[in-house]
Amino acid sequence: MIHVCSLARLHETVEDTGARHVVSLIGDEARVERPTAIAAENHLWLRLHDISAPLDGYIVPDEEHVADLLNFVRRWDRRAPLVVHCYMGISRSTASAFASVCALSPHRDENSIAQALRSASPTATPNIRIVSLADRLLGREGRMVSAIETIGRGILAAEAAPFRLELE
Repeated sequence: MIHVCSLARLHETVEDTGARHVVSLIGDEARVERPTAIAAENHLWLRLHDISAPLDGYIVPDEEHVADLLNFVRRWDRRAPLVVHCYMGISRSTASAFASVCALSPHRDENSIAQALRSASPTATPNIRIVSLADRLLGREGRMVSAIETIGRGILAAEAAPFRLELE
């Protein structure tokens, strides 16, 4: 099971879920303190910003970031939940959770995963660049991008409520 939250809810979510793996998707401007229950080797910090095109002074998500994410989740033993977070729990984390479920459940239809994402989080607005890069790396032939475009933008919020996505 994959749990998604904001930076502000990271420690609480790890504690509440019993997670033992964490993915952080935040640039260096925010301080991420790894929860004590998470071993250093079980924490992937992808330093990137929530942008979809290059912008001076910001780190655009690139193929290496997404490849690192996919490699990390494939190594996750799934005995305990995984927590994926970004600053607000709305864009980078939801895109990465969606990509992770697509990677770990290759037989599942992209639209069903996107619909599960929307049902779990009315605020989810996955970063389309992360989704597009994952789509290409996973050989999903544009179906991931199409599925996210189908669910559309989530409702506006300052911070998302934590939610979870099932792998099956």
